[in-house]
Amino acid sequence: MTTDLTDWPIAAAMLPVSNRLPDGSPLQTASAEQWHPLFQEIAEAGFDHVDLSDNCFRPGDMPDDQLDALASVIKSARLKPSSISVVRSSVIDEHHGDDHLAYSHRSLEAAARLGIGTVSIGLHRPLTEAQRRQLWFWTVAGHRDDPDDRAQWQKAVSRIRELGQHAAELGIVLSLEMYEDTYLGSADSAVTMVEEIGLASVGLNPDIGNLIRLHRPVEPWLDAMRKVLPWSNFWHAKNYMRDEDAERDHYVAFPAPMESGLIDYRQTMKLAVEAGFRGVICLEQYGGDGLSVCAANQRYLRDRVLPACRHVTPGASRVRQPRRD
Repeated sequence: MTTDLTDWPIAAAMLPVSNRLPDGSPLQTASAEQWHPLFQEIAEAGFDHVDLSDNCFRPGDMPDDQLDALASVIKSARLKPSSISVVRSSVIDEHHGDDHLAYSHRSLEAAARLGIGTVSIGLHRPLTEAQRRQLWFWTVAGHRDDPDDRAQWQKAVSRIRELGQHAAELGIVLSLEMYEDTYLGSADSAVTMVEEIGLASVGLNPDIGNLIRLHRPVEPWLDAMRKVLPWSNFWHAKNYMRDEDAERDHYVAFPAPMESGLIDYRQTMKLAVEAGFRGVICLEQYGGDGLSVCAANQRYLRDRVLPACRHVTPGASRVRQPRRD
């Protein structure tokens, strides 16, 4: 157990990285020499793993030779690619669902070529124009999946099951990101979906941070964690300060370091170990010097939180956990 704790894969998300170079050209099609400083900076911040968030890179749209070049650059920075996060590409999008399904399949193939054992997807949609105008996009409601549309629910189950079967064939785990107002927008709904999909290769990404930041009433974070952690296999971890006064219908939230926000990650990590979670922890941060905040969050986890888990008896997860290299 000590080895698992000390060697736990903790990755930097690439959310703080622009998908454009200073001259405005796409990062996706840049040269290896132009990519290298980005990964070197992540390594110098103290990380040895990186999550390829597709807001920055889209591995599923890269040909094999470009994937090989990307792998070489990451290795030269002394990093390991731990995961691919596919965001805002819902497979049940009414207009682009077929394209998103195909892209998700390509992302799984890209992960296999890169030696990555985890791919995270979700049902959330692109930001609306109103959301893009905000300082914090989560202060305005976006798309809502219809909870009463059983045909749409079953379409999600069927398409994600298809992806989960593909992932299993490749030796990869598929993780479903929790996100408000989608079929993965509450603990109960997310667990029900994974149960209906019914594959060990498909679990949850318990990104409760996505929920506690909403400027409206939310389910208690600890109750949600207790429900979803036994089904979790990857984790977008972040925290938010939150203030609420239900009598005045007042709710405010903004990003915070992991140790300072509403979610108690010391308690939550103990629950995760107890529930059998062994997945990659991907650190995210909006605003400010995101990489430095994530680096401080990694030190908080390694220096204080994970050592506090050493007396926790590891449990058995309800889903398969990713392989450890």
